[in-house]
Amino acid sequence: MHGNRLSRLLVLAALLAAVAALSAAASSARSTPSAAPNAPAAARGSGDVNVGIVYSRTGLLAAYGAQYVQGLRFGIAYATKGTGRAGGRKINLTLVDDAGDPAKAVTAAKDLIGRGYKIIAGTASSGVALQLAPLADQNKILYISGPAASDAITGINRYTFRSGRQTYQDVATADAFLTGVGRKIVVFAQDTVFGAGNAAAVTAVLGGKGHTVTRILVPLTASDFTPFAQQVKQANPDLLFVAWAGTTGPAMWRALDQQGVFGVSNKVVTGLAERATWEPAFGDVASKISFLSHYVSTAPKTKANDFLVAAMKKRNQVPDLFTPDGFVAGQMLVRAIERSGGGENVDAMISALEGWSFFAPKGQQTIRRRDHAMLQPMFQVKLVRKAGKYTPQLLKQLKVTQVAPPERR
Repeated sequence: MHGNRLSRLLVLAALLAAVAALSAAASSARSTPSAAPNAPAAARGSGDVNVGIVYSRTGLLAAYGAQYVQGLRFGIAYATKGTGRAGGRKINLTLVDDAGDPAKAVTAAKDLIGRGYKIIAGTASSGVALQLAPLADQNKILYISGPAASDAITGINRYTFRSGRQTYQDVATADAFLTGVGRKIVVFAQDTVFGAGNAAAVTAVLGGKGHTVTRILVPLTASDFTPFAQQVKQANPDLLFVAWAGTTGPAMWRALDQQGVFGVSNKVVTGLAERATWEPAFGDVASKISFLSHYVSTAPKTKANDFLVAAMKKRNQVPDLFTPDGFVAGQMLVRAIERSGGGENVDAMISALEGWSFFAPKGQQTIRRRDHAMLQPMFQVKLVRKAGKYTPQLLKQLKVTQVAPPERR
């Protein structure tokens, strides 16, 4: 990517959704619906269709949640031509904060379901999504996961869909950087559902090509990353794959730099995080990294992306990493409601989404009928300085078929 063979680190970071994959939610998912503390306002009139958005307004993934919700509103506006109505009904959103906690998310979802909501969306956290998906199956409601990246969400049940990419697609994008790279790969990740999922995907995709894959998992509660960075340096990998998300990213990167990891590892690639983290997280090491990304606002040439970019430009903003995940969720909601008699028939909503191919901000996407994988293009980029700020420069767009995950049966 950046010249020298065996010259950089692979980091699949900041994507979606690191998670406190807390086990407490597993049993509560089977209990009867109960009212949540600080429960959202009561469901509105029968002339409206009510959609529950369970997302991270606070907590480790709050930035992702904010991007998702903003994109969601723009996606609904685009798909409804500004009316906010689908199937003859006004779309009302009830936003509930899960703080990245699966137990809180399950409690909130049960409350919404108990009050008649048939559609729930959101979730940046993989741990949250993996608790809400069984709940959707048990209660026969439509659930559309957001930026949560875990591969296990795909195909988990017929009631669960996703509006973002999954870990396999990240790793497949990273694989395109590996020509001529050696066989020793270390996955450096948080010890979460997200981190473990990345380690498993790297082992499956890259390990299957003859590479040796090992992992260094860091507790989510860690604040001193020096010991873990030292382990990376001692391992002296040909390729380091870092899967990271949330507010501890800058400290993690500083530790790797201070321990001389960039001078040891032979390949540097990272998942491109949200814009606000570029300077504080990477600093001068950004030039040593090749980035994979599931969205670059300047790359896609679609009406949906033109709409999103123009709408945000009016606010002096630029679409961020998870803005398109929300936008796509908005498109999916509108289609499901329009094709199902106003969002009342869940089976009809499922049928409307299965196999649907459409143009999203990042290009043409397709919901695979059998397992609900969201097939989509992916991107390789590098960060370059312009006017003293980092800006992404597109290196390559990978076709849908190049990164499509294997079908889950």
